[in-house]
Amino acid sequence: MFTTRPEIRGTHGMVASTHYLASMAGWRMLEIGGNAFDAAVATGLALQVVHPYQNGPGGDLPIVLYNAATGKTEVICGQGVAPQAATIEAFNSMGLDMIPGTGLLAPCVPGAFDAWMLLLRDYGRLPLREVITPAIGYARDGYAVVPMMRSIIEGVAELFRTAWTTSAEQWLPNGNVPNVGDMHRTPVLAATYQRLLDEAESKGGDREDTIEAARKVFYEGFIAEEIDKFCRETEWLDSSGEKHGGLLTADDMANWNATIEAPASYDYDGYTVCKPGVWSQGPVFLQQLALLKGFDIAGMDPLGPDFAHTQIECAKLALADREAWYGDPAVNDVPIETLLSEDYNNARRALVGETASTEFLPGSPDGRNPALAEFSILDPNAKQAPGAGEPNAAKAGIGEPNAAHNADGDTVHCDAADREGNMVACMPSGGWLQSSPTIPSLGFCLGTRAQMYWLQEGFPTTLQPGIRPRTTLSPTLALRDGAPYLAFGTPGGDAQDQWALTMFLRHIHHGYNLQEAIDAPNFHTDHLPSSFYPRTFQPAAVKAENRFPPETIEELRRRGHVITMVGDWASGRMVAVGREHDGHGWVLKGAAHPRFQEAYAVGR
Repeated sequence: MFTTRPEIRGTHGMVASTHYLASMAGWRMLEIGGNAFDAAVATGLALQVVHPYQNGPGGDLPIVLYNAATGKTEVICGQGVAPQAATIEAFNSMGLDMIPGTGLLAPCVPGAFDAWMLLLRDYGRLPLREVITPAIGYARDGYAVVPMMRSIIEGVAELFRTAWTTSAEQWLPNGNVPNVGDMHRTPVLAATYQRLLDEAESKGGDREDTIEAARKVFYEGFIAEEIDKFCRETEWLDSSGEKHGGLLTADDMANWNATIEAPASYDYDGYTVCKPGVWSQGPVFLQQLALLKGFDIAGMDPLGPDFAHTQIECAKLALADREAWYGDPAVNDVPIETLLSEDYNNARRALVGETASTEFLPGSPDGRNPALAEFSILDPNAKQAPGAGEPNAAKAGIGEPNAAHNADGDTVHCDAADREGNMVACMPSGGWLQSSPTIPSLGFCLGTRAQMYWLQEGFPTTLQPGIRPRTTLSPTLALRDGAPYLAFGTPGGDAQDQWALTMFLRHIHHGYNLQEAIDAPNFHTDHLPSSFYPRTFQPAAVKAENRFPPETIEELRRRGHVITMVGDWASGRMVAVGREHDGHGWVLKGAAHPRFQEAYAVGR
């Protein structure tokens, strides 16, 4: 099969990410004696700089890792919680029945930095200075503007000039949209991280002490203070069409920390697949596997209509359960064991028919009746922009990821593996430059993950102060015979666990190597209430890349799928690292998507 680049193979180490400069930052850690976890942290911090339109220091982060020293697979939850002032009553008093998708009302506690520091402290071995230096250098010295970055900044340039002036100062050099190839610099962000490093090191102590001091600087020091001040003292236009200040406080930040927990997992065809828990959409991947277990996926043409139809219909069922049942387990009794059980999925599998379902069908695990928040149905044939006529949609799409640039995504991904057997998959997101005005004293903006809460009472994702939203962020780690085999993932919001699943199935069932599985044409369904403002639902909608055989698309349409063709290379931004034994020793593998001219895997 044709591939855009080779699958990389070696024995020393492997790093793959959605930006080539970040991959190189991670690779440097392996070359100077670090392990896969050090590499992941350096890659992640660099991604906050070179991918500012898809993640940032104000965002969030789930991590799935295999620790060779203990033989354990674990999850680090870097998903921050809702501020204490973020109540349904507070939003209703502002005349809002949905949380805006942009601006200062939508941030949760920024969780990514603490998750990176927890990974570095407990699993890595390099000092903070080594892993943060590449990020500081990219921010200070510059990085080349890629096509997607220019496209996104161009889409919000007028917003920046007229409403988000602090963002204009950082992202519109001399008042202009930067050109592809220009070197873009963010010296304020470089100064923020340099000050954080200097203050942390000034406390003295060993490696772990410095990392702990850095966590305090971010969550209790000058960074938290500046975030608190910005939220209290400024107001900015958001997706509601009105100006609002923020709810996040320094106390919210000081009272939160990243945590380590067991993964959700499922055994499928000789593999144990591990995901974050039900505070993410991660178990959707596992539920799809539980449904697909009853079909002969290996016997289907991986580019044919049966393969796509079966996966789409199973995705609809799993995503319906996500909407009905998933939420922060701190306040929700999520029946995940039943949702992954054989009896439950045998019954659900019978709902997969020969034609596309137009119904939204959550199940009834343990006899419990599902309840869904009210969402709006978007007619895919209507001549209106997404959000038109929807609640709070007067300015729908202001700075919103996936609004003006549907295929551009809103997240990044990185994976790393080393010769010692460590492996890690990370999915940083949030704090996009187009999501919230830049904090001028820090050089970054806050996230907008709170838009995933409902302001309707009585649902698993109903807003409550101090709980996690049910995110779309979903890295994957697969074991084979108890050993780490594959770490992978893709940005893409609600499509993450569809695009990544297609890659996984083609790899394990059809013999595609990692690069072939990533390069192959992809598809996903939007038959679900979107996790992002304005939360619309598109019955039977499917988006597919143009490279599918025409006869496949024709047959899918005959079966009732409402298909939109989205370009040759528009769906998915998968990256992956793998590990297998060739009879002589362990071989490491890496691959990255060619879409949008950004991602690379490196290794030797």
